[in-house]
Amino acid sequence: MPKSTYSREEMQRLSSLSPFELKAEFIKLAESAQADKPGQKGRAARTMLNAGRGNPNWVATGPREAYCALGYFALSESRRVWTADDLGGMPEELGCGERFEKFVRTHPELPGIEMLKASFDLAVRRFGFEKDAFVHEFADSMVGDNYPSPDRMLTHCEKIVRGYLHDEMFDANPPADNLSIFATEGGTAAMCYIFDSLMKNGVLHKGDRIALMVPEFTPYLEIPELDTYAFDVVLVEASMFAENGVREWRYPTDEVAKLADPTVRMVCLVNPSNPPSLALSQRVTDQIKQIVADSNPNLVIVTDDVYGTFVEGFRSIAADLPRNTLLVYSYSKHYGATGWRLGVIGLHDDNVIDAMIAAQPQDRKDRLNKRYSTLSLEPEKIRFIDRLVADSRQVALNHTAGLSLPQQVMMGLFSLFDMLEEGQVYKERIRAIVQRRLQLLLEGAQMKIAEDPKRAAYYIELDLLAEAERTQGKAFADFLEKNYDPVDPLFRLAEQTSVVLLNGGGFDGPQWSVRASLANLDDLDYLQIGHHLRTIFDDYVAEWHASQS
Repeated sequence: MPKSTYSREEMQRLSSLSPFELKAEFIKLAESAQADKPGQKGRAARTMLNAGRGNPNWVATGPREAYCALGYFALSESRRVWTADDLGGMPEELGCGERFEKFVRTHPELPGIEMLKASFDLAVRRFGFEKDAFVHEFADSMVGDNYPSPDRMLTHCEKIVRGYLHDEMFDANPPADNLSIFATEGGTAAMCYIFDSLMKNGVLHKGDRIALMVPEFTPYLEIPELDTYAFDVVLVEASMFAENGVREWRYPTDEVAKLADPTVRMVCLVNPSNPPSLALSQRVTDQIKQIVADSNPNLVIVTDDVYGTFVEGFRSIAADLPRNTLLVYSYSKHYGATGWRLGVIGLHDDNVIDAMIAAQPQDRKDRLNKRYSTLSLEPEKIRFIDRLVADSRQVALNHTAGLSLPQQVMMGLFSLFDMLEEGQVYKERIRAIVQRRLQLLLEGAQMKIAEDPKRAAYYIELDLLAEAERTQGKAFADFLEKNYDPVDPLFRLAEQTSVVLLNGGGFDGPQWSVRASLANLDDLDYLQIGHHLRTIFDDYVAEWHASQS
């Protein structure tokens, strides 16, 4: 195949962009390559295979059907109170539970009604809910006729989501301390709120030293560079090799030891990682626990655990270091729900952030008390989790804060679905999907990765330079580095095969690595992507041999 039409200088200029912005250039190339070429009139256009997107191509239908069924019940409750053409009333709590049971009996044909009843029965049984109050909360929230109250999260919904996090993020063995939850507009909003409120409350200051465990989802790399924060960033690099040319994507002890420096105020990690897609090892978790115990007791840990459900027996560091950790979780990937914008921030009630705020000098406390004085006569007692809510609405709009109530209902139904047998079967099915796609990609690419039981396989990051040295020797790897830009393979893939991958260097991974999502294309597409990647790789080998003749 020919070389890319882009010069090395053009590639270097474009590679300064975020990988998600650079992806747009790859898509443009891939789309232009789909058009008919001279002499090919009438031939089928080449299909673009965009494996740069993290949006899965599956959806959980059961809880969505239950959601729709709940909508019909909620409207029946509204019409019961007040009926005038298209005008209804606000659902009433008294007797709501019994009316729901009657609705189920009289509407057996309604899709999702059995799933809804099973979910509600489980919630009452597991959490000890008073049925009228619980059913009314969900029915009224489905109608969406009230502001969120409590604003941070609905009472019953918070307990359900906490149970889900205990099951899936804490391996059904949670810490004794209570986990308070703030429902947010996806993990995206959670990230923004956390950085903003830590600064506003004086836990972090502009220019502070923080650590990032890389490779990492790019917003965690880019936000600290904004002039609002200008953080001094320490990188903790997953630089271990399983064997020559095969990256393990694990953190060496001396890298993790960087967190022992007490000037490191915060560490951010994605667990399982993005893009390597590996859950944190127990060895690293234990080392961080020891660092907190011995050297850096006030270290704030932000862990983004959106891919945790794809690893058997996953346990968040928030379970082992509850006092230090802010947990971010999103429902988007597991349930195929990126458009729903469903995320949470979890913080245990006994935490170092509240302790640090309470220990601030009086002048700082006075400033913060003034900031939150319209919310309470004792603003100093407002917990950080609730300050997050207020800050998300510029404090002044705290009374209308909170995630949309129909969104919270969907979050609750997703969580209850997971607690049913059907939800566990679904979980195993989507795990199998990504693992199968990984094997097809590797079969096509003829590349080797490290065996790891903690591999989520939602993404894969392949280090092409390491593969070059493993298969052809160091001389070939040196040839690639000397003669090509690290993103050259991605430009060739887009131009010549209409395959779109992302540059691993944009995630602070090795510059010659590429990142593929294993979630958003059909199974056999990954075999095809692997074949294209192998062809590009073999072209480099041929060019190397030609340079030696």
